Amino acid sequence: MDNTLSADGYDKAFLGVFNRVGQPTVFVYDYNKCVELLMINGNMSNEDAEEYMQFNVVGAWVGAGTPAFLKMCSIKEAIENMAEDND
Repeated sequence: MDNTLSADGYDKAFLGVFNRVGQPTVFVYDYNKCVELLMINGNMSNEDAEEYMQFNVVGAWVGAGTPAFLKMCSIKEAIENMAEDND
C-alpha cells in the first residue's frame, strides 16, 4: 500500500479499502458523506458541493493510488446512470 493515497479532509467519510486482482489497493470513501462534509465544512450549497466533488475530488487523478468514491444505489440505478454517462 505504498502508493495508496488518502483524501484529505474526508476521514469521516472513510469506508475501507478496495482490492482488485492486479490493481493496487485504494482507500474508499462514501461519496454522499463527502458532499455532506463539503456542505458543512465548506459552507457550500448541495449543488456547489456536488460540482466541487465531481471536478476537484473525483476528477483528481493522482496516480494508481487515487482514492475511490462510492455512491450507494440499487443495481437498476447504477445501470441507468452508467447508460447516461455513456450517451
